[in-house]
Amino acid sequence: MPTLHWLNDEEARKTSSQLPYRLLEADTKLSFGDSGSENMLIQGDNLEALKALLPYYAGRVKCIYIDPPYNTQSAFEHYDDNLEHSIWLSTMYPRLEMLRQLLSEDGSIWVSIDDNEGHYLKVVMDEVFGRKNFVSTIIWRKNYAPKSSAKYISEDHDYIFVYAKNKETWRPNLMPRSDKQDKAYKNIDNDPRGLWRPNNLAARNPYSKGIYPITTPSGRVIEGPPPGSYWRVSKEKLEELDADGRIWWGKDGNNVPAPKIYLSEVKQGVVPQTFWSYEEVGHTQDAKKESIAFFGNEIFGTPKPEKLIQRVLTIGSNPNDLILDSFLGSGTTAAVAHKMGRRYIGIEMGEHAVTHCVPRLKKVIEGEQGGISKEVNWQGGGGFNFYRLGETIFDEQGRINPKVKFKPLAAHVWFSETHTPLLKTPKTSLLGVHGETAFYLLYNGILGDKAPAGGNVLTARVMRELPKHKGKKIIYGEMCMLDQTAMQKQKITFKHIPYDIKAR
Repeated sequence: MPTLHWLNDEEARKTSSQLPYRLLEADTKLSFGDSGSENMLIQGDNLEALKALLPYYAGRVKCIYIDPPYNTQSAFEHYDDNLEHSIWLSTMYPRLEMLRQLLSEDGSIWVSIDDNEGHYLKVVMDEVFGRKNFVSTIIWRKNYAPKSSAKYISEDHDYIFVYAKNKETWRPNLMPRSDKQDKAYKNIDNDPRGLWRPNNLAARNPYSKGIYPITTPSGRVIEGPPPGSYWRVSKEKLEELDADGRIWWGKDGNNVPAPKIYLSEVKQGVVPQTFWSYEEVGHTQDAKKESIAFFGNEIFGTPKPEKLIQRVLTIGSNPNDLILDSFLGSGTTAAVAHKMGRRYIGIEMGEHAVTHCVPRLKKVIEGEQGGISKEVNWQGGGGFNFYRLGETIFDEQGRINPKVKFKPLAAHVWFSETHTPLLKTPKTSLLGVHGETAFYLLYNGILGDKAPAGGNVLTARVMRELPKHKGKKIIYGEMCMLDQTAMQKQKITFKHIPYDIKAR
């Protein structure tokens, strides 16, 4: 498959693997609402934050939406959107790599972009996610009127690129049916099956049994279908449908027969389409009005309307699914996910994580009625926890950072060995069993003894106290006092802390 090359692209492709893992430190003063909520708002560089999330959330995120800077040559107040083309690509590549690792096998990623970098982004995403996993390009008409100030042509739309982690297993949800779509269904003959609409019996597709005369109940003979078309069912099938009351002949029984399509029998939803009009999902002025309602005249860059994000999450997720936005901006994705009953992780880099995202989510929890609130009957509730990026797991000498406790190191060790997240923090040294191998971590006095011959050192006594496992065992610790024969007999591979812990 062709790949895109740009200045320093080789370094960009190595960035995610070379980046050190950092701790996530909770700030209870900025957290709000239900403290037991799984919702996360993270302040910090999104590349480092994504790396910090991997040990916990790899393969668990159902839907990712991001709205990265468009590189439009006009710097925003909160973002440097005037990046050189190669720098922009080098910024996006490692982030997309880690976003892919966070996606579940049945998950999808949605990326807003415009023409400035869209075509290059498409090639990069083909490389990262696989061209076979490209789903579609959504066109969002974002403006309701042309811009008279446009130098060349007024741009009316943005794109949203949609990729699945695995297109073979991912399926989009149907869109809810609208009142306008259901309006065509009536019941003028009091059919006991309920509301229906007439369908055309004639079709253009050739059908060997699709040409025959029809006699209506009034006695009128219809010699055949219109020129160039065919009846879509055979004469026998038409008679069967008529006997079952599924054919409409008109009030006087004189019309061309029309098979009935019943509302109760059609899909209770609509297949998503690629063109999204501003009448359906809002436009940029709607987004700015929503922003003003939260922040006054201090409008954040180019916010997206809540209805646009609502449609993305409707198609790409279900209630209680995990949503991620690593370019959270003013907090729209998190706000919409909260109102729609999704769990979410939002990442923002600057102080506006505190000045914009926190107050917006607080208002959502308190029951604000802007955006999609009335449509989804939002009444408030829930909560989120605020985090900042802390120290790296290792110091400059390669030693375990003294601030690192058992829980984050356990998650890191488990992920580095299994490439899966550690879903529950173990209460013992046994992290879990993956395949037929058990993984143990002797660290930070997990066995209640920090003495040299105690809990962090693998001795014969410690070995007897460890949770039992008959198969292969990988044990991390500060030192091993067992001889090689004993280790082979008990199927033990010992890994030394910190030298055998993968730092990158």
